[in-house]
Amino acid sequence: MAQEIERKFLVGGDFKQEAYDAIRITQGYLSSMPQRVVRVRVKGDKGYLTIKGEADASGVSRFEWEKEISLQEAQALLAMAEPGIIDKTRYLIKNTDGKHVWEVDVFHGDNEGLVMAEIELSDENEPFDRPAWLGKEVTGDKRYYNSYISKNPYKTWM
Repeated sequence: MAQEIERKFLVGGDFKQEAYDAIRITQGYLSSMPQRVVRVRVKGDKGYLTIKGEADASGVSRFEWEKEISLQEAQALLAMAEPGIIDKTRYLIKNTDGKHVWEVDVFHGDNEGLVMAEIELSDENEPFDRPAWLGKEVTGDKRYYNSYISKNPYKTWM
């Protein structure tokens, strides 16, 4: 079983010129209970089914299992998803330390205006470089979980 260790930040500057790739992602939730989140995702021309467990007290670490599925299966599961499909573009940016990749998500639709960056680590205390465009850390703040914003869109926060 895999353990996901990641830190999450708001983005407060221009990052796109640093990106080496960008891909559109559509995702929905078959279950968005905090104890177990079951997500279906279409990423480009591939499908994925992901199960995530509840985060630890810091919000940095939690169980994650992901399996690639066919695009047709993912689309069929998306049609069964809870209301609130997430639409975003993910930009990939190599961190200056050469060991990590930033995933910067620019949200569309009801979550327009929200831009978040995530970095996956091998240890909760692993050091990493922080780019100039990195803003406030929101790791562990459940309002910034995709499963939360699928039900409570960013546009309603204002």
